[in-house]
Amino acid sequence: MPLSPAPKTVMAPIEFAHLGEGEVAYVRELMSEDVQGLFPNAPEIQPGIRLWALINANGAPIMIADSREVAFASALEHELTTLSLH
Repeated sequence: MPLSPAPKTVMAPIEFAHLGEGEVAYVRELMSEDVQGLFPNAPEIQPGIRLWALINANGAPIMIADSREVAFASALEHELTTLSLH
């Protein structure tokens, strides 16, 4: 007798959008030319500078730093678990 598949749990889109919010974040490298796209209110920055952004699980930017270590330290300070994205 074949086994029936386990029932699937379906999340509403709004629930999925908030999954991990305030708990999980990721650090992303970006160039200074891309800052305005994530942080519209940021002042203009000289082009060609490598920066690091801490991004909330829902894609909202949290902060920007000039080093990867500072971005990870900020995640720890805000009690956020960081995940790697490849």
